[in-house]
Amino acid sequence: MSDSPASPLTTADGVPLKVSLRRAVRRSKIKAFLLVSPLLLFLVVAFVMPIFEMLWRSVDNPEVSTHLSRTVEALEGWDRESLPGEEVFAALAEDLHEGQQARNLGLLSSRLNYEKSGMRSTITRTARNIGTLEPPYREALIELNDTWGELDTWKLIQRESSPLTISYYLAAMDRQLTPDGEIIRAPESQRLHVTLFWRTFWMSLVITGLTLLLGYPVAFLLASLPLRYSNLLMILVLLPFWTSLLVRTTTWIAILQSQGVLNDMMVAVGVIADEARWQMIHNKTGTIVAMTHILLPFMILPLYSVMKTIPPSYMRAARSLGGRPFLCFRRVYFPLTIPGIAAGGILVFILSIGYYITPALVGGQSGRFITNYIAYHMQTSLNWGLAAAIASILLFVVVVFYLVFNRLIGVDKVKLG
Repeated sequence: MSDSPASPLTTADGVPLKVSLRRAVRRSKIKAFLLVSPLLLFLVVAFVMPIFEMLWRSVDNPEVSTHLSRTVEALEGWDRESLPGEEVFAALAEDLHEGQQARNLGLLSSRLNYEKSGMRSTITRTARNIGTLEPPYREALIELNDTWGELDTWKLIQRESSPLTISYYLAAMDRQLTPDGEIIRAPESQRLHVTLFWRTFWMSLVITGLTLLLGYPVAFLLASLPLRYSNLLMILVLLPFWTSLLVRTTTWIAILQSQGVLNDMMVAVGVIADEARWQMIHNKTGTIVAMTHILLPFMILPLYSVMKTIPPSYMRAARSLGGRPFLCFRRVYFPLTIPGIAAGGILVFILSIGYYITPALVGGQSGRFITNYIAYHMQTSLNWGLAAAIASILLFVVVVFYLVFNRLIGVDKVKLG
């Protein structure tokens, strides 16, 4: 007999078995991808695209280059030492005349007004009277409005002609650009965003700490009590989820206000005088109290899910070895609950810094978060670029916090249930 090599295994239709297995694996991967593709599409449309849109709006700067295209082109090669020549003023007159006819100068005037106060009225007045002006336009425009005779105005137009800008991020950090492009601090009356960022972060940390302090004993009871009692306690923990967030927030207004339930009770028992009622609403106290109550279940549930998996025999064994109750708790039980503490902490903190309704209703001026000013710039001032920049900074801080958390504790150790 000859020592010929063994023939490869084949399927019934003569295809090598290895090839058939590779095809089967490929088909299974395709099927799996098709099954999850609706979810991937939803994430891209509802999550990824809005984030990229927000990041793009924070640097997008098309107004000047679009509505003053002739002026921007005429400013190329300008020495920035003296006022531009007649050709630049003529180009400006033509751009404003065209914009006035098309009625599309609103975005341009608002954009320049963000950088220099009074530019909105300057552009609006000039555009309204541009049809009555005659050459030479340089003298005519300066006579119509002194702003066109200021060197800083033209430096601003040239600087903002770039399609991208960092001005929104600088404004979000209470900084601004000088006409020559230097970064300086904003006037003291305009410095509010950095203060709001710090207030948001430290109040979120305080709320996270309070939810841990209040939620840890509740979670311990949930995990330790007999089933019929723990079920009742779990219903009480979940009860806030069955009530509207707006209702819970307005209830705290009724409880904490000067003529509210809590002040009335303290006056009745003689703790405080009637004329010395405590102001616990429309300030930081109201925000912390209301948000701690609202976010408390988000701390209790991760803690409970971890504590439920800890065998009671661990504590009994530690006690049998002579350990005192507190020492057994600190050395045995508490370290085992750290994954739940980490999960609840990161969940409550991230939810806190993004909260909007509760600080808006009970925070007043001293208890509002940076998120309230994102809404203000979106709805009132219509400065969407600044709102996007603030939101982008908030997103960056959350990502950094997550990375630091992952480095110190490890996300793989977090347990949500």
